[in-house]
Parts: sequence; structure tokens; C-alpha cells
Amino acid sequence: MRSFSCPVCRQLVFFENSACLNCGTALGFARASHDLVAVDGLVRCANAGIAGCNWLVAPGEGLCGSCVLTRTRPADSDHDGMRAFGRAEAAKRRLVYQLDDLALPTSGVVFDLLSAGPVVTGHADGVVTIDLAEGDDGHREALRVQLAEPYRTLLGHLRHETGHWYWTVLVEPAPGPFRALFGDERADYAGALDRHYAGAPAPGWESTHVSAYATAHPWEDWAESFAHYLHIRDTLQSAAAFGLALPGAVPQQDGTGFDDLIATWLPLTYALNAVNRAMGKDDLYPFVLSPRVLEKLRFVHALVDRR
Repeated sequence: MRSFSCPVCRQLVFFENSACLNCGTALGFARASHDLVAVDGLVRCANAGIAGCNWLVAPGEGLCGSCVLTRTRPADSDHDGMRAFGRAEAAKRRLVYQLDDLALPTSGVVFDLLSAGPVVTGHADGVVTIDLAEGDDGHREALRVQLAEPYRTLLGHLRHETGHWYWTVLVEPAPGPFRALFGDERADYAGALDRHYAGAPAPGWESTHVSAYATAHPWEDWAESFAHYLHIRDTLQSAAAFGLALPGAVPQQDGTGFDDLIATWLPLTYALNAVNRAMGKDDLYPFVLSPRVLEKLRFVHALVDRR
């Protein structure tokens, strides 16, 4: 994500800000201009109170372009669910910002953000379902360890599940090249997931897939690759916005080719991992991008970049 500044005093502000901490100007995100602006002439999204939404709309519009995509949310009386709902909506606003930035359509996808009863995070026919328990750090970390995942975040779930919908938008009309690289998605999906959860992935999966879960089925391979591509693009944009340039890195700009993206990404990940280790933390980026994985990411880039 790019950096933002207060339109009045030019102080640095963040995407989530509702006011400038320097001059006190009331701020909000205007989707039309893709910028944080003064509230004058606009009003806050109807979810400003219950979900902390700082997006702006025209008077009388109600929900903003991100919140309106949510089809189902917890009941107002579900206090724990509503707190988790606010965290999920914050992550979704970041997702929608990036999808707009990449000129990817959002019309046709909706979100069910659920907290009651057994909830399975997933996607079906344009409906992305998120278990709001994933917003709880302890719950999510326990699942991450249980499933031996190096990375698990609420934003990552949103990117992955939305990626399933983009398969129908970007790939399904002409699936031949996809099948040559990822495999045949017509293979039994339910059976593939059952086999994945019943045993460990085949030895050496790291040479062909970005994650162990990507080995389950070509659809999951696509969704994991798509989400990973969004991780890369967002992190690179954020690093460039704050002047984090490394020797040999290629300046990021619109239309940057895939090779240049990776030539900048890899040195950045080395540096970020070194910083984390200096703080006694695990690697921030615990992935290895093999040549085969890079080809899959290149495939995603080509489909996204041509829009």
C-alpha cells in the first residue's frame, strides 16, 4: 500500500486513520479518488461505529464500497462476534483497496463473516465465508501450528478465498494454459482435500508448490499462488512508499515486469528476515520460491497485469 498524508498539514497518516493526529482534521478514505481526504462534503460509512470503518460515502449512500460487499455479519447482540467483525472488515478494506489498485473487479463477490456455530472458511460460487474466530490471535496461531503452516493471517485468508473467485474470472474462460502449469482442476476436489488432510504432502513438494496446502488440488494451488502474489505486490508497494530501497533493487512503478518484481522482492525478504532474526523473532517471510513456483506466480501476474 502507498503512503498517505493529511491534505491540510501534510503530516504522515495511515490508511486506517479517521483523523490527523497532528492538526486534528477529520479524515476518511474516498474510494473514487483512492486517497485519504478531509470529510468535508462526504459522510462516514454506516459501519463507522460498529466496525470502525473510515471510508467515506456521499450523503444518503449508507455503506461504503467495501462494507456493502458483506452479505452476512454477526448479530448486534453477539459482542465477541462484533469485535471480530470489526477486525475482519479492517482486513477486507485493505484487500478491496489492493484489488482496486490492480484494476481487478469486485462486482460479483460477497462475504459472509460468521461467528455462530461451526464455520468453515471457504468459497463457493462467489460467496467467501470467513470464520471470524480467525481474528483471534490465539485461535489462529494454534491452528497455524496444528496445520504446520508457516504463515496464517486474516488478510491471507481473504486473499486466498477471494482468489478462488478470481479463478472463475481470470482462468475459467480459457483454462488450457492453467492446466499445463497447475494441473487439471476437474480432478475430484472433495476427494483431494480428504487425502490432503489424511496424510503429509509428498516429499519435495517445495520444488513445485508455494505451500503444502497448495499441493491439495490445482484450485488450491491457484488460490495460494494468487494470495502470495497479492502479498508480494502489497509489501513491495508499502516498502517503496516508505523508501525501503536495497542495493540492486528495481524501482517499483506501474507496469513493472514480473522479473523486476522478483528482483526487488527477494533482496527485501532477505533484509526483513535478518531484521526479524535480530529481534529474536522467526523469519517474517518463511518461504522459498522455486523456479516452478515462480512460473506459477508469473502466470498470475500475466493475468492480473493484462486487465
